[in-house]
Amino acid sequence: MHTQTHPLISPSLGTARSLTSFHYGPGGGQKVYIQSSLHADELPGMLVCWALRRKLEALEAAGKLRGEIIVVPVANPIGLNQHVLGRMAGRFETNTAQNFNRNFYNLAALVEPVIEKRLTDDIERNRMAIRAAMREALEAQQPSTELESHRLALQLMSYDADIVLDLHCDWEAALHLYTNPDLWPDVEPLSRYLDAKASLLALDSVGNPFDEIHSFCWSDLRGRFGDRFPIPNGTISVTVELRGQRDVTYEVAEKDAQGIVEYLTQRGVIDGTAAPMPPLEFAATPLAGTEPIMAPASGVVVFRAEVGKWVNAGTAIADIVDPLTDRVVTLKCSVSGVLYARHVSRFATAGMEVARVAGAKAFRSGPLLSN
Repeated sequence: MHTQTHPLISPSLGTARSLTSFHYGPGGGQKVYIQSSLHADELPGMLVCWALRRKLEALEAAGKLRGEIIVVPVANPIGLNQHVLGRMAGRFETNTAQNFNRNFYNLAALVEPVIEKRLTDDIERNRMAIRAAMREALEAQQPSTELESHRLALQLMSYDADIVLDLHCDWEAALHLYTNPDLWPDVEPLSRYLDAKASLLALDSVGNPFDEIHSFCWSDLRGRFGDRFPIPNGTISVTVELRGQRDVTYEVAEKDAQGIVEYLTQRGVIDGTAAPMPPLEFAATPLAGTEPIMAPASGVVVFRAEVGKWVNAGTAIADIVDPLTDRVVTLKCSVSGVLYARHVSRFATAGMEVARVAGAKAFRSGPLLSN
């Protein structure tokens, strides 16, 4: 294992931050990139990375690693230093109000002007040509702020990875994940090993989040040139939501880290025989089929349904109780599916998103992710 440090642009006199990456295994084979806590207040992934690193050290010592595995346990030192009245505000950069998991460099847009003349009828040569164009485009960028340098540093580490796992969590949630529908056959084993309760598929959820910029480029180029040139799925990229913010225990982190090891073994990155794949409890569904459950009025939130459970259309999800007027508003879902996430707050303001249900039929368009 070796460690690398990636300095960020200093935002102010006397202030400087950096990213730290841990590199396991040999180069030349498959490359895996795993990061956690891009939203800095989402901490379960940090503990999973800690547990995973212990496993990777042992596997490397035993000569079991067939490719390079990069782990970035603390992917957002900027957000970790943002506190308001004693509470971490790690989802949005306070100087610009930008979501840390949006606005990454659009690789498709960067390589599209130059790539057509480099493509051939050889799929592996095309993979290499596209990655070379990505590297050239990223290295040509000139960030002017700490936030821009942060995004660029993460992408320079990950753009050419065969597998990208971006570890997040929700407020209160069952384990779920997001990925590109083109990748689902390759991602389904990960869902099984992690016991995901919802697997949400979207080609472009809008906003250039980290996992999508790695997979969308390949899908986009295949849509543009695939009738003439063979273009692979160059990166299996997944956002893994490791339950809720409070789900930080050694036992759960150990289980999740082992699930990742089993997946990487199944993919051939780790030498050995992977454990038998567990059943997938719930089928994958389109992200556009997810129903946000909104509060029409303010009041105390009393949940009536648990995360990770199937709910039928018309099921009562929560009550909004107004203690001044005695009014109780019951929120019901209109689609059947898994209630996979709900808000941590027990006080609702009018228009607040209280929970989400993963429905099987797409009906939404435009931005599909929460702010």
